Amino acid sequence: MPPDLSGVRSILVIKLRAVGDVVLSTIVTKNLRLAFPGARIEYLTEPPSYDVVRSNPFLNGALVYDKKTMSGFDLIRMVRREGFDLVIDLFGNPRTALVTRLSGARIRAGYRFKGRAYAYNVIAEPRGSKVHNSQFNLDAIEALGVEIQDRNIYFAFTPGDAEYADGFMKKAFPRGKPVVCINPGGGWYTKRWGIEKFASLADRIAKEFKAGIVIAWGPGERDDAVRLKELMKKPALVPPPTTLPQLGAMLKRCTLLVTNDSGPMHIAAAVGTPILGIYGPTSPALQGPYGVPHTIVRNEGLTCLGCNYTACPIGHPCMIGLGVDDVMAGVRALLKKPRKTGRR
Repeated sequence: MPPDLSGVRSILVIKLRAVGDVVLSTIVTKNLRLAFPGARIEYLTEPPSYDVVRSNPFLNGALVYDKKTMSGFDLIRMVRREGFDLVIDLFGNPRTALVTRLSGARIRAGYRFKGRAYAYNVIAEPRGSKVHNSQFNLDAIEALGVEIQDRNIYFAFTPGDAEYADGFMKKAFPRGKPVVCINPGGGWYTKRWGIEKFASLADRIAKEFKAGIVIAWGPGERDDAVRLKELMKKPALVPPPTTLPQLGAMLKRCTLLVTNDSGPMHIAAAVGTPILGIYGPTSPALQGPYGVPHTIVRNEGLTCLGCNYTACPIGHPCMIGLGVDDVMAGVRALLKKPRKTGRR
């Protein structure tokens, strides 16, 4: 039975780690704001994902846990000092369960993971292997009795972020020309399709659609972006360094994003950019692009798809065996250009 939520004036949502997972968790933010219009609502996340929530219009702020400089005791003290009435643990690892239990909150919501249910007095059944990650996050607030009135994910950027992105996008691409963003990165090597294939694909997109090509990159990925550009026969833009909000502003201005399963993919979805997602070890049914027109391309027929391996024991066939023609067909489907017949 849902708890008595009267008297809740301050709420903490806990979601650590990956940028994409934090973007998908923002589906709870407007629903919480509608249910608690006068409450102080904050997020607890880690430094790489702080920019995902810092400008969210439904939040009052965010706490940052930097494990390089903070101990677990520091984290617990920081949360307890805030005096939250309600803590919602969307992450559910042993550390966040303990933080939730010791938060001092009257109401503590989380998932029935093994060895962690002790921390919560409102428990949702974990359905991470059955439903999309966005719904997994909603399950926690539904267990509280919060009405789901909104099913969007959110990623905000400022006018200054938009101005920064415009500074290099407008110079590189004439108005009216389609712009396709290529994102070759990914947190695990098993998620990455390959720089050479992305370069070949980008050339074909540029030629067939007369499209401008921009290559997204993040920390530690610039060398790959430059190499991709050098492998291409057509011109491409490697943008200057961007923050996540500046990246969001750039993606907002693109006609299409072609990407591995990654944080930028979920940012693009949040800002409304259509997506061609290349998948192998992860499941698009559980972590696919959310809420926008999209096409998923996989090396179908393999029994190991969705293995969730960060290192492949059998030679990475899901990506090595996926051809440029297969991905180009997906691009055509999204850009609504029929395949031409005749000689290639």
